[in-house]
Amino acid sequence: MSWQRIRGHDAIARSFAAAWTKGRLGHAYLFVGPPGVGKYTFARELGKALLCEASKDRLAACSKCPGCALADAGTHPDLFLAGRPEESVELPISVIREMIDHLVLKPARGGRKVAILDDADDLNAESANAFLKVLEEPPPGSVLILIGGSTADRQLPTILSRCQPVVFSPLRDADLVAELKDRGINDEARVSRLVRVARGSVGEALALDDGSLWAFRKTLLEALAADRVDSFALAEQWNHYVEDAGREAGVKRRRTSLVLRLFLGMLQDAVRVANGVKPLVADPAEAEVLGRLAERLGPEKLAGWVDRAIEADVQVDRKVQLELLIEALADSLGR
Repeated sequence: MSWQRIRGHDAIARSFAAAWTKGRLGHAYLFVGPPGVGKYTFARELGKALLCEASKDRLAACSKCPGCALADAGTHPDLFLAGRPEESVELPISVIREMIDHLVLKPARGGRKVAILDDADDLNAESANAFLKVLEEPPPGSVLILIGGSTADRQLPTILSRCQPVVFSPLRDADLVAELKDRGINDEARVSRLVRVARGSVGEALALDDGSLWAFRKTLLEALAADRVDSFALAEQWNHYVEDAGREAGVKRRRTSLVLRLFLGMLQDAVRVANGVKPLVADPAEAEVLGRLAERLGPEKLAGWVDRAIEADVQVDRKVQLELLIEALADSLGR
Protein backbone atom coordinates (compact mmCIF):
# COMPACT_ATOMS: atom_id res chain seq x y z
CA MET A 1 0.00 0.00 0.00
CA SER A 2 1.30 3.46 -0.87
CA TRP A 3 1.37 4.99 2.61
CA GLN A 4 4.48 7.16 2.33
CA ARG A 5 2.51 10.29 3.20
CA ILE A 6 0.72 8.65 6.14
CA ARG A 7 2.86 8.71 9.29
CA GLY A 8 2.25 6.97 12.59
CA HIS A 9 -0.37 4.42 11.51
CA ASP A 10 1.72 1.63 10.00
CA ALA A 11 -0.01 -1.11 12.00
CA ILE A 12 -3.43 -0.04 10.71
CA ALA A 13 -2.14 0.02 7.13
CA ARG A 14 -0.73 -3.50 7.57
CA SER A 15 -4.04 -4.78 8.94
CA PHE A 16 -5.93 -3.50 5.90
CA ALA A 17 -3.32 -4.97 3.56
CA ALA A 18 -3.66 -8.35 5.31
CA ALA A 19 -7.47 -8.20 5.14
CA TRP A 20 -7.27 -7.49 1.42
CA THR A 21 -4.85 -10.35 0.78
CA LYS A 22 -7.09 -12.79 2.68
CA GLY A 23 -10.27 -11.56 1.02
CA ARG A 24 -11.66 -10.37 4.34
CA LEU A 25 -12.08 -6.66 3.71
CA GLY A 26 -15.18 -5.43 5.53
CA HIS A 27 -17.99 -3.38 4.05
CA ALA A 28 -18.12 -0.75 6.81
CA TYR A 29 -15.50 0.78 9.11
CA LEU A 30 -15.67 3.37 11.88
CA PHE A 31 -12.45 5.35 12.32
CA VAL A 32 -12.10 6.79 15.82
CA GLY A 33 -9.29 8.62 17.58
CA PRO A 34 -8.18 12.13 18.54
CA PRO A 35 -8.94 14.87 16.02
CA GLY A 36 -6.20 15.80 13.60
CA VAL A 37 -4.17 12.58 13.80
CA GLY A 38 -4.85 11.51 10.21
CA LYS A 39 -8.13 9.56 10.20
CA TYR A 40 -9.56 11.38 7.19
CA THR A 41 -6.24 11.38 5.31
CA PHE A 42 -5.95 7.62 5.91
CA ALA A 43 -9.54 7.10 4.68
CA ARG A 44 -8.79 9.02 1.46
CA GLU A 45 -5.64 6.98 0.86
CA LEU A 46 -7.55 3.75 1.48
CA GLY A 47 -10.30 4.82 -0.90
CA LYS A 48 -7.70 5.68 -3.53
CA ALA A 49 -6.06 2.26 -3.16
CA LEU A 50 -9.43 0.50 -3.47
CA LEU A 51 -10.19 2.39 -6.68
CA CYS A 52 -6.69 2.16 -8.22
CA GLU A 53 -6.87 0.72 -11.75
CA ALA A 54 -3.28 -0.54 -11.88
CA SER A 55 -2.75 -2.48 -8.64
CA LYS A 56 -4.84 -5.64 -8.58
CA ASP A 57 -2.74 -8.19 -6.67
CA ARG A 58 -2.34 -6.05 -3.54
CA LEU A 59 -4.03 -3.14 -1.82
CA ALA A 60 -1.89 -0.34 -3.21
CA ALA A 61 -2.39 2.96 -4.97
CA CYS A 62 -0.08 3.48 -7.92
CA SER A 63 -0.76 7.27 -7.86
CA LYS A 64 -0.35 7.29 -11.68
CA CYS A 65 -3.47 5.75 -13.20
CA PRO A 66 -6.63 7.73 -14.08
CA GLY A 67 -8.44 6.19 -11.10
CA CYS A 68 -5.82 7.48 -8.65
CA ALA A 69 -5.80 10.92 -10.27
CA LEU A 70 -9.59 11.18 -10.00
CA ALA A 71 -9.53 9.95 -6.38
CA ASP A 72 -6.88 12.54 -5.46
CA ALA A 73 -8.99 15.27 -7.04
CA GLY A 74 -12.15 14.06 -5.25
CA THR A 75 -13.91 13.67 -8.61
CA HIS A 76 -13.87 9.88 -9.01
CA PRO A 77 -17.40 8.77 -10.00
CA ASP A 78 -17.18 5.79 -7.62
CA LEU A 79 -15.97 7.82 -4.63
CA PHE A 80 -18.46 9.69 -2.43
CA LEU A 81 -17.10 12.27 0.02
CA ALA A 82 -19.39 14.03 2.47
CA GLY A 83 -19.58 15.53 5.94
CA ARG A 84 -21.62 17.89 8.05
CA PRO A 85 -22.39 21.16 6.25
CA GLU A 86 -20.50 24.07 7.83
CA GLU A 87 -23.68 25.95 8.69
CA SER A 88 -25.34 22.92 10.31
CA VAL A 89 -24.92 21.48 13.81
CA GLU A 90 -26.01 18.03 12.62
CA LEU A 91 -25.41 15.72 9.69
CA PRO A 92 -28.76 16.03 7.88
CA ILE A 93 -30.62 13.21 6.24
CA SER A 94 -30.21 14.89 2.84
CA VAL A 95 -26.49 14.02 2.94
CA ILE A 96 -27.25 10.37 3.73
CA ARG A 97 -29.84 10.16 0.98
CA GLU A 98 -27.34 11.56 -1.51
CA MET A 99 -24.81 8.95 -0.37
CA ILE A 100 -27.37 6.15 -0.75
CA ASP A 101 -28.28 7.35 -4.25
CA HIS A 102 -24.58 7.25 -5.12
CA LEU A 103 -23.96 3.77 -3.71
CA VAL A 104 -26.88 2.05 -5.42
CA LEU A 105 -25.60 3.03 -8.86
CA LYS A 106 -23.44 0.54 -10.73
CA PRO A 107 -19.71 1.35 -10.44
CA ALA A 108 -18.60 3.53 -13.36
CA ARG A 109 -14.92 2.52 -13.62
CA GLY A 110 -14.58 -0.82 -11.86
CA GLY A 111 -16.26 -3.22 -9.49
CA ARG A 112 -16.20 -1.16 -6.29
CA LYS A 113 -17.68 1.98 -4.78
CA VAL A 114 -16.32 3.85 -1.74
CA ALA A 115 -18.11 6.31 0.55
CA ILE A 116 -16.28 8.36 3.17
CA LEU A 117 -18.54 10.09 5.69
CA ASP A 118 -16.81 12.68 7.88
CA ASP A 119 -18.32 14.08 11.11
CA ALA A 120 -20.17 10.80 11.69
CA ASP A 121 -20.66 11.74 15.36
CA ASP A 122 -23.11 14.41 14.19
CA LEU A 123 -25.67 12.06 12.65
CA ASN A 124 -29.11 12.99 13.95
CA ALA A 125 -31.74 10.34 14.69
CA GLU A 126 -33.31 10.54 11.22
CA SER A 127 -30.03 10.41 9.29
CA ALA A 128 -28.68 7.65 11.55
CA ASN A 129 -31.73 5.48 10.86
CA ALA A 130 -31.40 6.04 7.12
CA PHE A 131 -27.70 5.18 7.29
CA LEU A 132 -28.49 2.02 9.26
CA LYS A 133 -30.50 0.70 6.30
CA VAL A 134 -27.38 0.96 4.11
CA LEU A 135 -25.31 -0.89 6.71
CA GLU A 136 -27.89 -3.67 6.95
CA GLU A 137 -28.04 -4.17 3.17
CA PRO A 138 -24.84 -2.70 1.68
CA PRO A 139 -24.73 -2.56 -2.14
CA PRO A 140 -22.38 -5.21 -3.59
CA GLY A 141 -18.75 -4.10 -3.77
CA SER A 142 -19.28 -1.05 -1.57
CA VAL A 143 -17.00 0.06 1.26
CA LEU A 144 -18.24 2.65 3.77
CA ILE A 145 -15.87 4.55 6.04
CA LEU A 146 -17.24 6.65 8.88
CA ILE A 147 -14.94 9.24 10.47
CA GLY A 148 -15.88 9.69 14.11
CA GLY A 149 -14.44 11.46 17.13
CA SER A 150 -12.11 10.32 19.87
CA THR A 151 -14.28 7.38 20.88
CA ALA A 152 -17.25 5.46 19.53
CA ASP A 153 -19.49 6.55 22.42
CA ARG A 154 -21.63 8.91 20.33
CA GLN A 155 -22.64 6.26 17.79
CA LEU A 156 -25.86 4.28 18.04
CA PRO A 157 -25.29 0.66 19.17
CA THR A 158 -27.05 -0.51 16.00
CA ILE A 159 -24.49 1.31 13.85
CA LEU A 160 -21.55 0.19 15.98
CA SER A 161 -22.59 -3.45 15.69
CA ARG A 162 -22.42 -3.24 11.90
CA CYS A 163 -19.08 -1.43 11.58
CA GLN A 164 -15.54 -2.60 12.25
CA PRO A 165 -13.93 -0.06 14.60
CA VAL A 166 -10.43 1.17 13.73
CA VAL A 167 -8.73 3.06 16.56
CA PHE A 168 -6.15 5.74 15.67
CA SER A 169 -3.62 6.89 18.26
CA PRO A 170 -1.82 10.24 18.66
CA LEU A 171 1.35 10.57 16.61
CA ARG A 172 4.73 10.13 18.22
CA ASP A 173 6.76 13.31 18.66
CA ALA A 174 9.17 12.34 15.87
CA ASP A 175 6.32 11.77 13.40
CA LEU A 176 4.68 15.05 14.39
CA VAL A 177 7.96 16.94 13.92
CA ALA A 178 8.35 15.40 10.46
CA GLU A 179 4.78 16.33 9.52
CA LEU A 180 5.28 19.95 10.60
CA LYS A 181 8.54 20.23 8.68
CA ASP A 182 6.83 18.77 5.61
CA ARG A 183 4.47 21.73 5.87
CA GLY A 184 7.28 24.27 5.93
CA ILE A 185 7.50 24.84 9.70
CA ASN A 186 11.25 24.56 10.26
CA ASP A 187 12.01 26.89 13.17
CA GLU A 188 13.14 24.54 15.95
CA ALA A 189 11.69 26.58 18.83
CA ARG A 190 8.37 26.94 17.04
CA VAL A 191 8.21 23.24 16.22
CA SER A 192 9.15 22.28 19.77
CA ARG A 193 6.40 24.47 21.25
CA LEU A 194 3.77 23.06 18.89
CA VAL A 195 4.76 19.47 19.62
CA ARG A 196 4.46 20.12 23.36
CA VAL A 197 0.91 21.46 23.12
CA ALA A 198 -0.57 19.48 20.21
CA ARG A 199 -1.01 16.11 21.95
CA GLY A 200 0.17 14.14 18.93
CA SER A 201 -2.25 15.85 16.53
CA VAL A 202 -1.04 17.38 13.27
CA GLY A 203 -4.34 19.20 12.87
CA GLU A 204 -4.14 20.74 16.32
CA ALA A 205 -0.48 21.72 15.87
CA LEU A 206 -1.27 23.51 12.60
CA ALA A 207 -4.30 25.23 14.14
CA LEU A 208 -2.21 26.37 17.12
CA ASP A 209 0.46 27.78 14.81
CA ASP A 210 -1.29 31.14 14.95
CA GLY A 211 0.37 34.21 16.42
CA SER A 212 -2.95 35.73 17.48
CA LEU A 213 -3.70 32.68 19.67
CA TRP A 214 -0.44 33.06 21.53
CA ALA A 215 -1.03 36.80 21.91
CA PHE A 216 -4.43 36.07 23.45
CA ARG A 217 -2.82 33.44 25.65
CA LYS A 218 -0.71 36.29 27.07
CA THR A 219 -3.92 38.25 27.71
CA LEU A 220 -5.31 35.28 29.61
CA LEU A 221 -2.15 34.92 31.66
CA GLU A 222 -2.23 38.61 32.58
CA ALA A 223 -5.87 38.30 33.64
CA LEU A 224 -5.13 35.27 35.80
CA ALA A 225 -2.11 36.96 37.36
CA ALA A 226 -4.25 39.73 38.86
CA ASP A 227 -5.13 39.51 42.54
CA ARG A 228 -8.75 39.13 41.45
CA VAL A 229 -9.91 38.07 38.00
CA ASP A 230 -12.08 40.75 36.38
CA SER A 231 -14.62 38.32 34.94
CA PHE A 232 -16.54 40.99 33.00
CA ALA A 233 -13.43 42.35 31.26
CA LEU A 234 -12.10 38.85 30.56
CA ALA A 235 -15.39 37.68 29.01
CA GLU A 236 -15.55 40.84 26.89
CA GLN A 237 -11.98 40.37 25.58
CA TRP A 238 -12.51 36.67 24.97
CA ASN A 239 -15.79 37.13 23.10
CA HIS A 240 -14.25 39.91 21.01
CA TYR A 241 -11.34 37.64 20.06
CA VAL A 242 -13.73 34.83 19.06
CA GLU A 243 -15.89 37.20 17.01
CA ASP A 244 -12.78 38.33 15.11
CA ALA A 245 -12.43 34.76 13.75
CA GLY A 246 -15.15 35.51 11.17
CA ARG A 247 -18.83 34.94 10.59
CA GLU A 248 -18.81 31.14 10.31
CA ALA A 249 -20.03 29.44 13.49
CA GLY A 250 -17.67 26.51 13.00
CA VAL A 251 -14.63 28.78 12.80
CA LYS A 252 -15.66 30.57 15.98
CA ARG A 253 -16.14 27.29 17.82
CA ARG A 254 -12.75 26.09 16.65
CA ARG A 255 -11.09 29.27 17.89
CA THR A 256 -12.88 28.98 21.26
CA SER A 257 -11.73 25.38 21.60
CA LEU A 258 -8.12 26.34 20.79
CA VAL A 259 -8.14 29.12 23.39
CA LEU A 260 -9.50 26.64 25.92
CA ARG A 261 -6.70 24.24 24.96
CA LEU A 262 -4.08 26.91 25.71
CA PHE A 263 -5.90 27.95 28.88
CA LEU A 264 -6.02 24.36 30.10
CA GLY A 265 -2.31 24.01 29.27
CA MET A 266 -1.54 27.03 31.46
CA LEU A 267 -3.47 25.55 34.36
CA GLN A 268 -1.71 22.22 33.93
CA ASP A 269 1.62 24.04 33.92
CA ALA A 270 0.57 25.79 37.14
CA VAL A 271 -0.06 22.37 38.71
CA ARG A 272 3.34 21.16 37.51
CA VAL A 273 5.14 24.22 38.90
CA ALA A 274 3.32 23.86 42.22
CA ASN A 275 4.63 20.30 42.45
CA GLY A 276 8.19 21.20 41.52
CA VAL A 277 7.94 19.82 37.98
CA LYS A 278 9.19 21.68 34.91
CA PRO A 279 6.30 23.25 32.93
CA LEU A 280 5.57 21.95 29.45
CA VAL A 281 5.00 25.30 27.73
CA ALA A 282 5.53 28.23 30.07
CA ASP A 283 8.85 30.07 29.88
CA PRO A 284 10.67 30.95 33.17
CA ALA A 285 8.84 34.28 33.60
CA GLU A 286 5.45 32.68 32.92
CA ALA A 287 6.28 29.79 35.23
CA GLU A 288 6.91 32.25 38.04
CA VAL A 289 3.49 33.84 37.48
CA LEU A 290 1.80 30.42 37.33
CA GLY A 291 3.56 29.38 40.51
CA ARG A 292 2.13 32.40 42.34
CA LEU A 293 -1.30 31.63 40.87
CA ALA A 294 -1.17 28.05 42.11
CA GLU A 295 -0.11 29.21 45.56
CA ARG A 296 -2.90 31.79 45.73
CA LEU A 297 -5.63 29.41 44.57
CA GLY A 298 -4.57 26.28 46.38
CA PRO A 299 -4.78 22.72 44.99
CA GLU A 300 -8.55 22.33 45.34
CA LYS A 301 -9.53 25.54 43.56
CA LEU A 302 -6.90 25.04 40.86
CA ALA A 303 -8.27 21.56 40.19
CA GLY A 304 -11.75 23.09 40.00
CA TRP A 305 -10.55 25.53 37.32
CA VAL A 306 -9.09 22.61 35.32
CA ASP A 307 -12.39 20.73 35.53
CA ARG A 308 -14.30 23.85 34.49
CA ALA A 309 -12.05 24.36 31.43
CA ILE A 310 -12.55 20.73 30.36
CA GLU A 311 -16.32 21.06 30.84
CA ALA A 312 -16.35 24.23 28.72
CA ASP A 313 -14.54 22.44 25.89
CA VAL A 314 -17.17 19.69 25.96
CA GLN A 315 -19.88 22.36 25.79
CA VAL A 316 -18.23 23.88 22.71
CA ASP A 317 -18.46 20.47 21.04
CA ARG A 318 -22.13 20.24 22.03
CA LYS A 319 -22.87 23.54 20.29
CA VAL A 320 -23.70 25.56 23.43
CA GLN A 321 -23.99 29.28 22.62
CA LEU A 322 -20.43 30.59 22.71
CA GLU A 323 -21.08 33.99 24.25
CA LEU A 324 -22.96 32.50 27.20
CA LEU A 325 -20.38 29.72 27.59
CA ILE A 326 -17.48 32.20 27.77
CA GLU A 327 -19.33 34.50 30.16
CA ALA A 328 -20.14 31.59 32.47
CA LEU A 329 -16.55 30.38 32.45
CA ALA A 330 -15.15 33.87 33.12
CA ASP A 331 -17.67 34.32 35.94
CA SER A 332 -16.57 31.09 37.58
CA LEU A 333 -12.93 32.22 37.40
CA GLY A 334 -13.80 35.54 39.05
CA ARG A 335 -15.45 34.02 42.09
